[in-house]
Amino acid sequence: MNTLRIVLRNYKDFEDALAEEARLFEEVHPGIRVELISVDIHELYRLALTEGGLRRGRFEIALLVTDWLAEGIATGALEDLQPWQNRIPIPDWPQGWARLLVCPLIFGQKLSSLPWHDGPECLVYRTDLFADPGRQTDHRAEFGRELAPPVTWQQFEETARFLADPAAGLYGTVFAAFPDGHNTLYDFALQVWSRGGELLDAAGKPQFRTPEAIVALDFYRRIVSDPSVCHPASPQLDSTQSGDRFLAGEVAMMVNWFGFAARADREGSPLAGKVAIAPIPSQDGHTSISLSVFWALAMGSGSSEKEIAWNFLRFIARPERDLGITRHGTVGVRLSTWRDAALQARIPAYSKIESISLGARQLPAGPQMAAFAGVIDGVIIRALTTTDATLAILEAAQFEIECKGIGFS
Repeated sequence: MNTLRIVLRNYKDFEDALAEEARLFEEVHPGIRVELISVDIHELYRLALTEGGLRRGRFEIALLVTDWLAEGIATGALEDLQPWQNRIPIPDWPQGWARLLVCPLIFGQKLSSLPWHDGPECLVYRTDLFADPGRQTDHRAEFGRELAPPVTWQQFEETARFLADPAAGLYGTVFAAFPDGHNTLYDFALQVWSRGGELLDAAGKPQFRTPEAIVALDFYRRIVSDPSVCHPASPQLDSTQSGDRFLAGEVAMMVNWFGFAARADREGSPLAGKVAIAPIPSQDGHTSISLSVFWALAMGSGSSEKEIAWNFLRFIARPERDLGITRHGTVGVRLSTWRDAALQARIPAYSKIESISLGARQLPAGPQMAAFAGVIDGVIIRALTTTDATLAILEAAQFEIECKGIGFS
């Protein structure tokens, strides 16, 4: 009996989708057992990369967020999949996927992994609240404009405050502000980009002492710290937990991953038919920006079952399998899935994922991404737990960046 060991994040949608794919693969490959090892996101990084689980053959495959791929390639943890693709190709790779989901996986001539679950980030909102006649009338009287998905950050704050009713358990918005090395970085990047700023200078060095970064952090700390508008649990919530609060009916709108809008239309959801997506707000005069960070399946360089692992990757990359995982709330990555008429009828948000993805940006890629994210975590912790001046917080982060020599080139 050959065993294919796959380590993944302990998120129910991921677990359910991969469990089904493992079962179907075993059915057509007698003598092969697929073992799924589900761990939290920090342990996933530690086991797969820090402790060398992929390089030493502890796992054949790992589900990794794209933030980590450059480090995996640089440390030799990931098998280059391009020779496998050349020898036993996946049909219509890469043209069957959006370029946004292909380019971040390629490092020079090396193919690090294959996309499996996509974002992107967008504005997710409750259509039932926005369409309510009474709220429409009151909002028009107060602001002189229709109650509609906000297009600027000022409108976002005004609308969130207007819709919030904490006494009834409804908050205007929620942020995933738990410092887990991920969503604090993503939120900070979006806040800076949507105001016309950049995280890096032309040489690839992080720059925090910019007017856009100051305004971005001022806005973020003010709204997250205001329980009259933002869910008070935000500093303790990661992305999946913040999405769960929205899906439980506790939040009117949020900037979060597309997958939560898709989950809202699953059978049995109390928000079925009541959720839609829109572009992320921006500062006046700037184009709306989205962020594409996604999950990819990578083969360990130390695996002793590489041919089986490649066969599994080819199996789940098939159009029917990519479409099949959407039943579990996981977001398919093939263009054929995004464009599937039946899926769009069942989950209307899929009709917009391609257009949202066209405006999405990538984070800087490099082996020091985890260290960079750690600095951002420190910025957010200090911003939310002290009254220190925003500029002082950002200057301290800049000093830390320079002392550690963190950069991207």
